[in-house]
Order: sequence, then C-alpha cells, then structure tokens
Amino acid sequence: MTSFARSIAAERPEEIALRDPRQALTWLDVDNVLNRAANAIRIADTGPDLRIAVFAENGVETALANLGGLIGGASVVPINFHLTAEEVAYILSDSGAKLVFIGPETAERGLEAAALAGIDQVVGWRCEIAGLQSWDEWLAASSPEEPDTSIPPRPNLLYTSGTTGRPKGTHLPPTMFAGGDTVEAHLQNLKLNPLAALGPHLVVGPMYHTGPLSGARLLAAGAPSVILTKFDPENTLKTIDEYKTASTIMVPTHFVRLLALDEATKAKYDTSSMVQVSHTGAKCPVDIKRAMIEWWGPLFIDAYGASEVGTTCMITSAEWLEHPGSVGRSVPPFTAQVLDDDGNPLPANTEGKLYFKDATGRGVVYHNDPEKSAAAHIAPGIFTLGEIAYMDADGYVYITDRFSDMIVSGGVNIYPAEAEQVLIDHPQILDVACIGIPHPVMGEELKAMVILKEDTQNAQADEVIAFCRDRLSHYKCPRTVDFVEDLGRNTMGKINKRKLREPFWAAQQS
Repeated sequence: MTSFARSIAAERPEEIALRDPRQALTWLDVDNVLNRAANAIRIADTGPDLRIAVFAENGVETALANLGGLIGGASVVPINFHLTAEEVAYILSDSGAKLVFIGPETAERGLEAAALAGIDQVVGWRCEIAGLQSWDEWLAASSPEEPDTSIPPRPNLLYTSGTTGRPKGTHLPPTMFAGGDTVEAHLQNLKLNPLAALGPHLVVGPMYHTGPLSGARLLAAGAPSVILTKFDPENTLKTIDEYKTASTIMVPTHFVRLLALDEATKAKYDTSSMVQVSHTGAKCPVDIKRAMIEWWGPLFIDAYGASEVGTTCMITSAEWLEHPGSVGRSVPPFTAQVLDDDGNPLPANTEGKLYFKDATGRGVVYHNDPEKSAAAHIAPGIFTLGEIAYMDADGYVYITDRFSDMIVSGGVNIYPAEAEQVLIDHPQILDVACIGIPHPVMGEELKAMVILKEDTQNAQADEVIAFCRDRLSHYKCPRTVDFVEDLGRNTMGKINKRKLREPFWAAQQS
C-alpha cells in the first residue's frame, strides 16, 4: 500500500483520501495509519486462521481497521454493530477471531463479547474503558515502515443470520474477492475495479455488509472515500453535492427515503456528479426504480445475489427500462435456472424455484458447516437463494416470491427462526410463526403470529415484542404481533409460511 499511497500523495498532496463527518485524512495520513495497523496485526496473535474482527459503526477508523487487516494478511470478520454481546460472542468463537476492534457505540458490548469468547486483545477508538487498548496508542507503538506485502491475502469471513437460530459464516466469494497470490498482487487487482476510475466513492450503508465494505476498499484502488456514519436522506444529497462523489452502493430503502423528501429539498442539491449507483439487498419496486432514474438519470445497476456467492444477476438502467421489474440476466460464472418442485427445467415465463449453476463448481460454502452448505444445493454447484421467479425468453429474471423463510428488511437479511426460538420461551405463548409482510419503506418487516396457551391471560403485543427485544437484536424482532387460533401446521408439524404471507401481500397488490 505504501508505494501506491505515496505516489498518489506526491501527485495530489492536498487531496483528502478518506473522510467521515468527524475527520479527514490525506493520502499520507492514510499511508501512515495503514502501515502501522498492518504491521501491528502481523505481529499480533491472530490464531491459526489469522482472524480479526471489526465490531464498530461506520467511520474512518472502521475502514482503516478493515483495510489494515487485509494488508496485514488477516481474514477480517466484519460484525453487525446492532448485535447483542451474546450474539457477537458466538461469532467471535465460531470464527476463531483473536483480536477485536470496537468503536464508542459498541465498546461495552464488544468488551463483554470478547470476555465471553475468551479474547483479551481488544482495541478501540474514541473511548476510554478499562480493559480496552487505545487505537491511537496501539498505532503509535507500531512501525510506520512499509509492511511485507509478499504474504497471501485472506478473504473476509462474513456472517448472516441463521436459518435455525445461529448465524452462518461464509468467506467472501471469489467473485467479490480480488484474489492474487500476494497482498501486493491483490492491491493491484483492486485497481481494476471500474468504479475506482470514476472519482470519489460515497459509503452509505453499514460497513459490515459486503457492498459498503467493498466500496471502502476502493480507497486502495486510489479512489477517495467519503463515509457516512448513518444514513440521512438530505445529508446524503448534501454530501454528494459538497464532495462531488461519483459512485455509491445503496439498497431500495435508501431510494424510498430519498424520494420521500419534498421537492424543494431535492432541488437544493446537485447530484450530477454521480456516475454509477449500484443497488442490492432486495428487489427494487418498479415505481421506486423508475422515479430514481427519472431524477438522477439512467446510472443505476442492479446487482442481485448474496454474500455467499456475490452477484448472480445484473441489469443496467437502460436494460431495466426495457424489462421493468427484472433483476437482470445471470452473469458468469453463474447460469440462472427456473425449476419445478422436482428439479425439472420450466419453460420461459413460467414461475418456479430459482437456482443458479456455478461453472466453477463452488456454489455456496458455509464455514464449519458442511450440512448447511449441502442443503443450499440440489446438485454439486447448483444452488438457490430461496427465491420464486420466472425467466423470460431473453433470459431476464423476475423475482415474484420467496420459498425460504428469509425476509429482507431495509437491505438486511432476517431469518424468522431466530425470533421464533426466543418467543416460544414466552410463558404465555403456545406456538409462534414469524413471517415477512410488506412495509412501505423497509420493503418487508417481521410479523409474529402467536397462539396463546389456553390457561393464560391475554398477552399484549407490545409486551411480546419487548420480550423478544430483551433477548435479541431489535432488528431481528417482530414489529407487529397477531394473535391467532391456528398456524396451519400439517401432520408433520410444518407451517406453510407462503400461505400465511399471502393475505398481506395480496392486500398490497389489490
């Protein structure tokens, strides 16, 4: 990183390379921090898997800890900063991380989680707490010399919510990891990202997600990065206008909130510097996508996929205007297939289960869990992300429903099983099922459908939600509760959640 950063600094000595609302760093500043961070990580005890974790909200330090880990040859585990200490401790233990970075918003939970996982190396910024090593002091004690970049790079280990109540770890797939036999080769490969040549990149989403995390890596490709600590629609427009950012990665919820601004507010800011907006996380409603194209122009690229495999389908704005509602055609090494319940191919424009064939044979691979890996496939290298879809004669894919339980709320994957396992322990609840229902801003929200025990008093919805929130991250908990007489379990005890969801989605479409 050093020679590259220094060459940019020589060409553009006054340019700000990395900023957030609190601070701004030049290329020489970035060079100094990354050298020190990488060297400190190289000599730290990071275990047999060379694993470190970053449990912090968005900011300059979060980006530098992630990138410093990569340059230092470590596999970085970015952890959702909404999680409870117990949830974080599970990820730390399962991943084998031995060094944890935390910020002021996550400090107490991070220290508790580290203690539960038996980790004694915890580094934090902008906070002074017993048992925590200061980020500034940690950096100051490390060498500023250029680190050895002849070591192999290691992909991130990412965690998604679990289908059975535990998060699943998955390595950043080859389609999203720049590869290379050495860190130096990896950094050179990062420069090939076409976004890097467009200009400053705006990081909008939380950096534990693959999209914003990859966006922050554009710094290593020479693109200045502007990081928002939290998403605010007007502040996003103001930031684009002020720093003339050229690219970003968003989810449809961001579009909904931007479009909700009044016309006078929208007109105050110039967004013409934007060249490309990639969006992911969930299918974008047709009216929302069309309105954004009309406002910002045809600069949107839909990248449909998942952390486990990367982008499986893609569509440009120009294509989308001809195929509205589509998430695009499959991209190499993937080939989309729509199959019936027996695994047979269906003709064009016929709804079925959406699968992808991975030409590399890799498919979906979960860390420490070959059973879950196998469950995602119907044959070696042929996997599903749990969607119902149809494909037109030109190969464009249209998502219509989901046959897995997962919901996507605000671009975040939520597995209802986690809330269900908590709520079934409620003293008044006999049975429970959680489903995704429409939400005008978030896309979907979680609803709990509850059967109460016969000999109990009527429970209140607010109390049921509070019970869940006391034991689980709030974003994983239901926002609403319906008390019902029956959940429709079959003789095998299974619930048809698609049938439970139908009335709510039908009402939205009517």
